[in-house]
Amino acid sequence: MLAKTYGSAITGIDAITITIEVDYGKGINFFLVGLPDSAVKESQQRIQAALTNIGQKYPKMKIVINMAPADIRKEGSAYDLPIALGILAASDQIPSEQLEDYIIMGELSLDGSLNPIKGALPIAISAKEQGFKGIILPKINANEAAIVSDLEVLGVNDLNEVISFFNGEGKIEDTIIDTRKEFYNQLNNYEFDFSDVKGQENIKRALEISAAGGHNAILIGPPGSGKTMLARRLPSILPPLNLHEALETTKIHSVTGKLDKNLGLVTIRPFRSPHHTISDAGLVGGGTFPQPGEITLAQNGVLFLDELPEFKRTVLEVMRQPMEDRVVTIARAKISVEYPANFMLIAAMNPCPCGYYNHPDQECVCAPGLVQKYLNRISGPLLDRIDIHVEVVPVPVKDLSDAKPGEESASIRERVITARKIQEKRFEAHPKTHCNAQIGSKQLKEVCQIDDACKELLKNAIEKLNLSARAYDRILKVSRTIADLDQSKNIQTDHLAEAIHFRSLDRENWGN
Repeated sequence: MLAKTYGSAITGIDAITITIEVDYGKGINFFLVGLPDSAVKESQQRIQAALTNIGQKYPKMKIVINMAPADIRKEGSAYDLPIALGILAASDQIPSEQLEDYIIMGELSLDGSLNPIKGALPIAISAKEQGFKGIILPKINANEAAIVSDLEVLGVNDLNEVISFFNGEGKIEDTIIDTRKEFYNQLNNYEFDFSDVKGQENIKRALEISAAGGHNAILIGPPGSGKTMLARRLPSILPPLNLHEALETTKIHSVTGKLDKNLGLVTIRPFRSPHHTISDAGLVGGGTFPQPGEITLAQNGVLFLDELPEFKRTVLEVMRQPMEDRVVTIARAKISVEYPANFMLIAAMNPCPCGYYNHPDQECVCAPGLVQKYLNRISGPLLDRIDIHVEVVPVPVKDLSDAKPGEESASIRERVITARKIQEKRFEAHPKTHCNAQIGSKQLKEVCQIDDACKELLKNAIEKLNLSARAYDRILKVSRTIADLDQSKNIQTDHLAEAIHFRSLDRENWGN
């Protein structure tokens, strides 16, 4: 007898429906075909033990299982449950009529209980798009899948529950979540706040400008000056995720198995901080069977690279194209996948190997030329993609002991949101441009017009401060964001002067 069940395979961050055909007949062999990996092939032992331990009969005849389409690789142990149900249906132990209504996924333990799976949200989205009535999966993944409306989400604890359901002997409660209510209840629930930061007003201002215009930034300062502490608070002043961004971010974290099982929906912007020993594939994604990297996990949020010069040069260089295109394409001989990579880069570094160059109290002990050599670990093309360079100076002890709290993130965030709304209106006719950091060279003259006084100031700054040529466009973009924060239609000289202040590493005498 032939029976069919349906599962899903993850490709990129989307799911593809897999038809699992089970043929039961004369013989004693077990065949599993359709490009399964080792974990799928091992399902026979898990299924046999699980069925035996819950008192069900494992058929001792020839079983042929085909997973179609056969040219897509099937990975992981989440196919245990649909294969087990297919075997039971083919051997007439459960009716097969209802099986075609559901996408079924779940990893079996030897006692018949179900372990969590990856990618529940994209699987549920695909099930709805394909017209399935519902999805059956481990109960721990039910909240995540229930984000998708108009789809039955049946969360189960073990194989016995599913068998009883299809035999009509039991009912599985549908998991229902009000996605919008959950989204708005958890919105802006941040762990860190700028009110905790003592002093560092110029750094807070730089990060506010960075958030308002979507600008990448680098913080340069000695150990203990607060670079990491400040960077961790950046998501709290970024505009809140909208529902579309939240769903997209949740999909990515679901596919990689990094989603908090207590939360169905990611409601705050991601903050990813990989260690400097990370590999190329770990950062941008890849591997023999491609998986998303850290820059995709930072989608709609912040990628923080601490101790930037300590990262391998090749790792930093592979970021250049994703920073421009905001997507990563991973191409292999048999597969090509595309991951989103729309993130803000915030980097931090010591100014020199000893860490105390330009320190107000400590003396730098680095040999002549070593500071510039240390900076040269970061390539010019990468620095060219970082709009804001800001030097971080340690806070004096008297300021640390000041009990007066700083400005709350919520107040800063309101100014950032106002500036972003101005930019959204400005770029209505440019669907690929959403903020000032994304202004192209063709748009620059139109968007960042300056008067004669500003032109003279910019000319003098480039000549007297020995700024490099690449600083010109970056200064104009940042000054446009500062003007937006002031709700000014035109760029003024004070806006331009502040933007020039944030180009420390472009000064030719920096580090000499």
